[in-house]
Amino acid sequence: MSNETIPATRNEGWGFWGTMGGHASIAWPLAMNAVANATGEDFDTVRVFLDSRYGRHFADEVHNGLFDGKSMQDAIDAATQQWMGWTIGRQTSRDYGIPRELPYLTGFVIHCAISEELAA
Repeated sequence: MSNETIPATRNEGWGFWGTMGGHASIAWPLAMNAVANATGEDFDTVRVFLDSRYGRHFADEVHNGLFDGKSMQDAIDAATQQWMGWTIGRQTSRDYGIPRELPYLTGFVIHCAISEELAA
């Protein structure tokens, strides 16, 4: 993935970028790479996720890691591992149409991309 160009956020006021505040320019490429590597999705798909409300929640987990004294990279890696460790349950599957038992991060990255495509 590293030879791909990382796309810029399209949502500086909200999503991951907005939630990361002054850390955003450092955190963005690290999060893009971590999420892309974990999910196997391309950077454009990951950008849609990070720009969404789910990206904001992902950033909240990164902030928790920073608060615990982790480096930015370690905080992003911990958030990524946490989201990959959760699985889509019955209710979330019903509400969003994401297959059950899929890792939460993978499910919501794909969900965001499909939602953006349907809205276009």
